[in-house]
Amino acid sequence: MIHRTGDRSSAGSVARRIRGSRHAVVTLALLLLPGSAVAQEAPLNGLDAFVARVLDTWQAPGLALAVVKGDSVLLAKGYGVRDIRGDSRIDEETLFAVASTSKAFTVAALGMLVDEGLITWDDPVTDHLPAFQLRDPYVTREITVRDLLSHRSGLPRGDRLWYGSPFNRDEVIRRVRYLEPTWSFRSTYGYQNIMFMTAGELIEAVTGVSWDEFLRRRIFDPLGMTRTTTTTRGIEAMENVATPHVVEDGKATPVGWRDFDNVGGAGAINSNVREMAQWIRLQLGGGVYDGRRLLSDSVVKEMHTPQTVIRMGETTERLFPETHFQAYGLGWTLQDYRGRKLVRHGGSLDGMRTHVGMIPEEDLGVVVITNLNNSWIPEVVLYHVLDTFLGPRDKDWNQAMYAVYMESQREAEERRAKEEASRVPGTSPSLAADAYVGVYADSLYGEARVRREGDALVLEVGPSFVGELEHWHFDVFRARWRDEQLGRAWVEFRLNRQGKVAEMEVEGWRAFLKTDSGG
Repeated sequence: MIHRTGDRSSAGSVARRIRGSRHAVVTLALLLLPGSAVAQEAPLNGLDAFVARVLDTWQAPGLALAVVKGDSVLLAKGYGVRDIRGDSRIDEETLFAVASTSKAFTVAALGMLVDEGLITWDDPVTDHLPAFQLRDPYVTREITVRDLLSHRSGLPRGDRLWYGSPFNRDEVIRRVRYLEPTWSFRSTYGYQNIMFMTAGELIEAVTGVSWDEFLRRRIFDPLGMTRTTTTTRGIEAMENVATPHVVEDGKATPVGWRDFDNVGGAGAINSNVREMAQWIRLQLGGGVYDGRRLLSDSVVKEMHTPQTVIRMGETTERLFPETHFQAYGLGWTLQDYRGRKLVRHGGSLDGMRTHVGMIPEEDLGVVVITNLNNSWIPEVVLYHVLDTFLGPRDKDWNQAMYAVYMESQREAEERRAKEEASRVPGTSPSLAADAYVGVYADSLYGEARVRREGDALVLEVGPSFVGELEHWHFDVFRARWRDEQLGRAWVEFRLNRQGKVAEMEVEGWRAFLKTDSGG
């Protein structure tokens, strides 16, 4: 879903309402932990002014940032506000959803089992999860733990199976057998959250301890990550929690936290930059934290070793002309950057964006989290900080990425305009409204329902996707979701030879078969 950001003047007008004290330095935490620094290094001079400019450009409420050098946390700091409607400031302890940066934690947990000899990276998944099944029997038999962790299953994302759905982790994993592959097994990089969710559940199958509890005992507690959680339950009632924001009608708009617990090992962690800095220390330390070894150096090396080639797209080539390769390791994206290996991963969920990046040979790591997901803010700040340590260059990352982002927004607007222009005027649905009412079912996504509310038809796909159907032309409708951040979706009804509604295809899902008359 793409939300329109608007032009620079619109962004500036919103930002000016929240700049000043809210975009000033909020909290500086030079961590009083072993190995921490007692002062900022010279490369960080001018960072506050840069961050203020970034927030102004992208009309963002705020962000949090930590910089690690060697075993020292040079900076852990908040900028801006947790909620654009108030003055509550972000600091180094403010909780955010860190989304897909959770994947590396799942790999580290499995790495501990590798270190203990309980699994190997190349164990077939069915050795530990006998009920695990994919559509292709060959892939079911051959897929390994390593395959789960390197995005080469051949499956498309299928995120509607968990996002806003009624299914828990076990049910999502059970239903993935109905997800049709897009590519051949191990042939192509294809980002896949459900495989990482499966990897997380494999931990409980081997140890009897849930993914959530295993991370708490074996990673969070040893690293002092006391505020980090793997659930959104009750999070809005906690202290010092960021409010998610999206861009609607050219301005940052608060939205509620959605329950993402079912995504588990793929992206369910919530944390803050002070605690994420400790995670970076562990990675840069080769598995050692404060003199205690939590992971073998061989496991950390394997996490940072290419497993699957990622072909670079036009946007990547444009922004990084000096980059020669990209690959996926185990829970990390890898690429060359200014002659060094960059180990990084991003994450995005409703109203939140995160990026963690490390250059191990420079003993340098950065984490950036923002409470606005319609932006490239974490990437902008990440690469700016990396460059301040690697040496100056004639590149303004904020300007460069904002220009590319706005171009993508204009292209999206053009596509929407073409859709509007393709509408055939003066048509009507083939049947009376009641003929479309009923229950529709799909083996993968479960049930969808169409019901009447007065003169309107309302579509329900799971608990989150509920909206009115607006007639477009012929038997094509457009669902306007009541949760505005979800946008809209095309809905097409198809008739059988008897002239009755047989199926309904919903954009983002697939065709649901009608199971009753519903009338």
